Amino acid sequence: MLNNIICIANNELRRFFKSSLAWIILAITQFFVAIFFYVPLVIYLQPASVASGLTDAVVATMYGFSAYIILVISPLLTMRLIAEERQLGTLRLLFSSPLSITEIVLGKFFGILALYLIILLMITLMPLSLLFGTQLDLGQISSILVGLSLLVASIASIGLFLSSLTNSPTVAAISTYGVLLFLMLIKIGGTNSSSEIAMEFSYLAIDKHYNNFLAGLFNSADIFYYVILTIFFLILCIWRLDAERTYG
Repeated sequence: MLNNIICIANNELRRFFKSSLAWIILAITQFFVAIFFYVPLVIYLQPASVASGLTDAVVATMYGFSAYIILVISPLLTMRLIAEERQLGTLRLLFSSPLSITEIVLGKFFGILALYLIILLMITLMPLSLLFGTQLDLGQISSILVGLSLLVASIASIGLFLSSLTNSPTVAAISTYGVLLFLMLIKIGGTNSSSEIAMEFSYLAIDKHYNNFLAGLFNSADIFYYVILTIFFLILCIWRLDAERTYG
């Protein structure tokens, strides 16, 4: 089973890098992240700056903006995972193979997750370059990377599930944008209301749990939130494809 998952993940990663759109997305991502790294750094270096520390003022700020950049580009990365397979008719070939639905879903999930980790590595090279001239809070950076990895894993599972619902990558992307926007804006209701129900909905906001990691805080509740969210959408995707394989 593990070998099949790794094989599918490798195929997904190779297929991604064969696309010109993929390279454009990577370039645009690096460009905007570089801006949100450079601007806080310049502000921090100003004589009148009152920032408390380089890690908080520059690195955490960059990673904070990076999370939203990833949220914006993610539907473009995940929209083709299954929708394009169905559109091209290759999904039927996967269904007729000896692969299980779980292997197919996990293979595609880990393939796109590997891509996200490459993006995170490229982003992380920027703040790490500061180590040549100063000291950084590596504990806080590690916390941020853990939080961002959990965030992108949950985003990948959401995009994968929504891609399994249609044969149009465009529809899959739009649907993913809608769900991610909902999971970000849901916290507004909790902010403007003191009722327990509103506060519970606010707790479901996908970016709210990332803030603790930005501050260097490991909270088991935040970890469980992302893990449960990821597993939930992966199970939904498995059920969806298993029903399609069974009932055609």
